[in-house]
Amino acid sequence: MALKHTQNLKLAQKLLPQQILLMKLLQLPTLALEERIKEELEVNPALEEDPEQTATEEDLYSNEEDADSQTEDEIEDLGEYKEEEMKTSASDVELEDYMDAEELDSYKYEVVNKGPDEESRDFVVVEGIGFQELLEQQLGLKDISEREYTIGIYLIGCIDEDGYVRRELDLIVDDLAFNYNLTTDAVEVENVLKLIQGFDPPGVGARNLQECLLIQLERKLDKTKEVVLAMDVIKNHMEEFSKKHYDKIEKRLEIDSEELKDIIIEITHLNPRPGNSDSKESNFSAVVPDFIIAVNDGVPELSINGRNLPDLKISKDYQEMLKEYNRSKDKSSKEASGFIKNKIESAGWFIEALQQRYATMSLVMKCLLEYQEEYFATGDESKIRPMILKDIANRVGLDLSTISRTANSKYVQTPYGTFLLKTFFSESMSTDSGEDVSSREIKNILKGHIDQEDKKHPLTDDELCTKLNEKGYNIARRTVAKYREQLDIPVGRMRKEL
Repeated sequence: MALKHTQNLKLAQKLLPQQILLMKLLQLPTLALEERIKEELEVNPALEEDPEQTATEEDLYSNEEDADSQTEDEIEDLGEYKEEEMKTSASDVELEDYMDAEELDSYKYEVVNKGPDEESRDFVVVEGIGFQELLEQQLGLKDISEREYTIGIYLIGCIDEDGYVRRELDLIVDDLAFNYNLTTDAVEVENVLKLIQGFDPPGVGARNLQECLLIQLERKLDKTKEVVLAMDVIKNHMEEFSKKHYDKIEKRLEIDSEELKDIIIEITHLNPRPGNSDSKESNFSAVVPDFIIAVNDGVPELSINGRNLPDLKISKDYQEMLKEYNRSKDKSSKEASGFIKNKIESAGWFIEALQQRYATMSLVMKCLLEYQEEYFATGDESKIRPMILKDIANRVGLDLSTISRTANSKYVQTPYGTFLLKTFFSESMSTDSGEDVSSREIKNILKGHIDQEDKKHPLTDDELCTKLNEKGYNIARRTVAKYREQLDIPVGRMRKEL
């Protein structure tokens, strides 16, 4: 095959590392940003915390952001790095040249993440015995062989956070042979698993929900009529019970609705997730708001939460080291100089990205606050205006992806509760009078109808659609189903109660 030269012309758009860094930081909520800053402090010695707050938050961002006085061209530049800034590198400007410039603004190389009135708090966390350690302790109290103990330890390691062993026993047999050189079979593994299923909390080690509930019922000392019938329902009529086909269960067991109600009460008192019984609260992470809105004299005021975020600056020691190495002419000094320069530049990019993140978040949230000012001032959800990402993007002159990253996983604290920011973005629906209303308002009305329904005869999606249409909301049944699913509300049949 002959070699030949060809010439192709193509247009491509590439993101610079600084832009990628900004996009990644922009989408992080406050807790994740705190972890990201700690990680950067560990890997970059040129970046350090500033124990002395030499600048206030207002001083830091006064040159970066003033939404009331900015022109439209300046606003467009807030969410993106300026092209000439992004192209600046060591090949264009020597780092030591601007390090010595005393007239240079210090805020460009420092970032203060806390306001002057904020206080820092240290929390002491005492960790107790873990869930798996509790099971291993119980296993150690059993009179079993070393072989069974090895199988038991591995099975406990297979128990997930819900308390179930979801891995197939045949695969566990293969794992034991490969990892421990232990030849066994599914029967022996199941016997050890049955032993673990007798541990506390009741139901642990089950392979599915049905087995979990059965274990708990079988361990009850007082085998009342309701317990015996509940065991029959779970063992032989689990599908009908899960789908709430109560009439079929009554017919097959030859019982009436009152007896079935007692059986259901017995079953609902069981724990479907025994793995979380000792650590329910630990599985819920605290919501730290990224934005805080306070209402003073009927006027909503915005602030960005920077609590627990360290104040950063470029290390002066590293700057001095760079100057020293630059004075030296030997080869090793030049290599060290290059390394230090890269670390200082990386620290500068990180600080600049944090400044840009603050400016962009502030700009977007201020625009959202103005758009939904009537709601934030009163707390009346009927005042929420229909709003999509494009509405905010057009107002601030930023790209849709930037708005999406800003709203993603961010929380805003208001006098009426703490909400996920993206919940304020909703599509528009028209009423019979031609008025545009938010889909969130319709969801609240839909939830209200479901809360007030007769649970013995829950409303179907068609009936809910009719009720909404009677109130003037032009909405189809499939839209009702979509909103109901978004509200995490099951279909009418699954909401039925005896």
